Amino acid sequence: MKKSIILSCVLALALVGTLYSLPKVVVNTKAKEVDTEKSEVTAAPGASASATPAPETPSNMHDGATLSPEQQKNVDQLRSGFTQASGKEKIAAGLKLSDTFSKLQKFDSAAHYAELVAQLSPSIENITKAGDRYYEAYGFAVDDAKAKNLGSKTREFYGKAIEKNPGLLAAKANMAMTYVNTENPMQGIMMLREVLDTDPTNELALFNLGILSMRSNQYSKAADRFRQILTNNPANTKAKFYLGLTLVELGNKDEARKVLAEVKKEEKDPVIQQALIELQERLDN
Repeated sequence: MKKSIILSCVLALALVGTLYSLPKVVVNTKAKEVDTEKSEVTAAPGASASATPAPETPSNMHDGATLSPEQQKNVDQLRSGFTQASGKEKIAAGLKLSDTFSKLQKFDSAAHYAELVAQLSPSIENITKAGDRYYEAYGFAVDDAKAKNLGSKTREFYGKAIEKNPGLLAAKANMAMTYVNTENPMQGIMMLREVLDTDPTNELALFNLGILSMRSNQYSKAADRFRQILTNNPANTKAKFYLGLTLVELGNKDEARKVLAEVKKEEKDPVIQQALIELQERLDN
């Protein structure tokens, strides 16, 4: 299997439930060569999407997961409860509905109800959750137009949350990744650097920069980022896996074997375990 397929497969399928939410669209689009030492970009959060959520229709709902009759019944009951509720009960019902859709991998619907909750109760927690949900949906969007819209909605809500609390570094690091496939990719890179200026050991920012370096075939830089993570958190098997992958690309076979052997013992994710088999085949050839 080609390296691009391995990388895309792992990043896409290992997305849910992991420490790092990396959008699949970031990996599958051809990398742009960016000279990060010479480019100067003003990193101002953008918010171009309308505050009115799109209606929940089959055309914009995430269709990657099919619900069983029992799951559909549960969803229908929760949706009915949300529609009939008012006040604080409606907010609680909306949050439960959003969480349920997220667990069922109906990410567009999860984002839709998180946005409704944020409109009903615009606390920083609810606004941030709406941003998280839209980022999750963005990560699974394969259509360019849809990804663009979801990325815009992600920036809208994260931008509002960061305006209320500039210390939300995870929101800022996630928001940065939605800029990568826009006309201003450097804006995202500059935002990640701003996160590191505030917190030099921030794992999410280091991880994202490492992935972006891999995306532009700058494997030495990527390895440095993953090593920075592991210096402070040796138990981070995701960073260790990507370090091993960069070492394979760099031709450092002995070190790659050592690192990937550790990942094999420590990481339970079946997708990564499958990728390890394919990487081992590359090392043996």
